[in-house]
Amino acid sequence: MATNDVETKLATEYEHLRRREYELITGLLDVLPRVDNLGEDRLAQLRDALFHADHPFLIVLVGPFNSGKTSILNALMGKSDLLAVSPVPTTDRICILRHGDHEQRLSAGGEVDTLFYPSPLLQKLSLVDTPGLESVFQKHEQITRKFLHRADVVLMVMLATQAMTAHNLEYLQTLKEYGKKVILVINQVDLLSVEDGESVREYVMEQSKAHLGYKPDVWLVSARQGLAARHEGEVDKPAWKASGLSRIEEFVDDQLNDVPRLKQKLQTPLQIAQNVNQAALVAVRTNQSALDQYQGIASNIEQQLAAQKRDQEKIVREVNAEIGAQFGAAAQRGTEAIQDTFRFGNALRSIWGGVLELIGLSGIIRRGGKAYTNMAFERRKAFEPIQALPAVSEKLAPRLEGKDIQDLDDLVKYARREIEALPDSIKSKVIGDVQSPLKYDRTALQAVRGDLAALEDEARQVETGRIEQTLRNAMLYLATFEILLVIFGVVALKVPMEQSQDKILLLLFLLGLGMFGLLFMPLRGRLLESAYATRMLKLQGRYVDALTKAADQQIEYGMRLRRDAVQPLTRLIEAQTQIQTTQIQKLVSAEQEIGSIEKELASLGKKRLF
Repeated sequence: MATNDVETKLATEYEHLRRREYELITGLLDVLPRVDNLGEDRLAQLRDALFHADHPFLIVLVGPFNSGKTSILNALMGKSDLLAVSPVPTTDRICILRHGDHEQRLSAGGEVDTLFYPSPLLQKLSLVDTPGLESVFQKHEQITRKFLHRADVVLMVMLATQAMTAHNLEYLQTLKEYGKKVILVINQVDLLSVEDGESVREYVMEQSKAHLGYKPDVWLVSARQGLAARHEGEVDKPAWKASGLSRIEEFVDDQLNDVPRLKQKLQTPLQIAQNVNQAALVAVRTNQSALDQYQGIASNIEQQLAAQKRDQEKIVREVNAEIGAQFGAAAQRGTEAIQDTFRFGNALRSIWGGVLELIGLSGIIRRGGKAYTNMAFERRKAFEPIQALPAVSEKLAPRLEGKDIQDLDDLVKYARREIEALPDSIKSKVIGDVQSPLKYDRTALQAVRGDLAALEDEARQVETGRIEQTLRNAMLYLATFEILLVIFGVVALKVPMEQSQDKILLLLFLLGLGMFGLLFMPLRGRLLESAYATRMLKLQGRYVDALTKAADQQIEYGMRLRRDAVQPLTRLIEAQTQIQTTQIQKLVSAEQEIGSIEKELASLGKKRLF
C-alpha cells in the first residue's frame, strides 16, 4: 500500500474515533448536569475533554503585538484579508479558526470568536489567534490559560528584528510553565540575508539555553512571502517552501502520522470521560439507594390510598345493607298485608264484595273510604320501611365526606413530614404545596336524591294500586263463580230425578265446587305475594345500584382529592425515578461505548505497521 494511502487511512480512522468521542462526551454533558451530588469539577473536566475531542489538533499562536501572528494565519489560509491586520491593535479578542463548508464568523459573547473557513489545513487542526502578549496575561489570562492548557503545540511568534527581547524571554518563561511544546517562529526573515537569518536563529537558541535551560525549535518564516506564494487558490510550491510556512504543514502532518501521539491525543479525552462517567455512575447509584427510600414513601401512600378506598367502600356496603334490610322489612310486611287481604277466612266477604262489584255498588261503598289493600298495608305498616329509606341513604354522604376530610388531613400531615425529611437537594425540587383542598363537592350524592325518591314513590304507590285492582278482579271472578254454582244448583233441584240420592250427590258435588272456588283467593294471594316480593327485590336492586353508582363517583372524587393533595411529593418521586432510570441507562450505555472506542483505539494504525 502506498505511503499516502496509509496516511489517509490512518487519518480517516483517527477522525472516525474522534467523532465518536465527541458524540460520547456531548451525550454525557446532556445527562450529567442533572445528576445530583456530582461535583461541578467533574463537569468542568468533561467540558475540557469535549474541547479536546472537538479539535483534532490545536495550535495556539502567541506573541507580542504586531509580531505577525495574524499575517501568518492569513498566509496559511491563503487569504490576505481573512483576519484583520493593522499597525495598531484592532481587536482584543481571541479567535479560533475551524474548518467549515463556508466562511462564517460566530461571536458567542465573552472574549472568544470562532471563524469557520473551508481550508484543507483546518480539516487537520484548529488554530487559535490571540491578542498581543502585552494584553494576554493582563486582560485574558484566565481564558488564555485554558487555551494554552488545551494546546497541542504553542507557536510563539516574534519579529526577526526584535528576536528574544527581555519581554520575549519573560513570555517564553511563562509559556514553559504550562508544560507544552513551544516552537519559536521568527517572522519577517525576508528582511534579512540568509546569513543574518541563521545568526538570529543561533542567537535565539543560545539566549533560550542561557536563560531557560533548553534550546527550543526555531523556525524562520516570512508571512509576506507566504501570501505571495498563494494567489487565487494556486500555490507556488518553491516559493511557499522558501517562505518557511510549509514547515508548519509538515509538522502537523508528522504529528498526525505519529500513531502513539494520535493514540495519546484520543486517549486523554476518553480517559477523562471514563473517569467522569464512573463518578457519575457512583453518584447515581448512591442516589438510587436514597430513591429506594423515596419509592417506599410512594408505595406507602398507595397502600394508604387503597386502604382508605376500601374503608369508603365498606361504608357504602354498610348503608346498602341497611337499605336492603328496609326493603326486606317492606317486602315482609307487604306480603303479610296481601295474606290478610286474600286469606281463606275472608272468602265470604270477598264473595259479597264481588257481588257488589257485579251490581256496581262497590264504588259507592268505597267512596269516602279506603281500598281494602291500602287498609291492609296500613295495618301492617308496610310502607314505614320505605319511608325510612331517605334517612338511611342520606347517612352515606356525611359519612363519606367525614372520612374523606379525615383521610386528607392524615395524608397531608404524612406527606409534609416526609418532605421535611428529604435532603435539601431533593426537597428543593418539590413543585407546589402539599395541602388539603379548600372546598368539597357533594354533587354526586346530592344529584341522585331525585332518582331515589322516584323509586320510593314507586314502591309505595304503584304496587298497591295494582294489587287492589287484582283483588277486585279476583272478588268479581269468585262471586260470579259462586253465583253460577248456586243458580246451577237451584235449577238442578227442580229437575226430576229417578232417585233422591242422585240429587244429594249433585248437591254435594256443587258444594265441593263452591268450597274449591273459595280456595281461589288464597291461591291468588300466594301468587301476588311472590310477585310483590320479587318486585320489591328488583326495586331494592335499582335503588342500591343508583346509590352505589353515585357513591362510586363520590369515592372517586375523594380519591382524586387525596392524590391531588399529595401530588407534589408523589410527582417528585415519579420524576426522580424516571430521571434516575434514564440516567443509569445512558451512563451504562456510555460505559459500553467507552469500552468499544478503547478497543478500536488499541488497534489504531496497526494495519499500517504491516
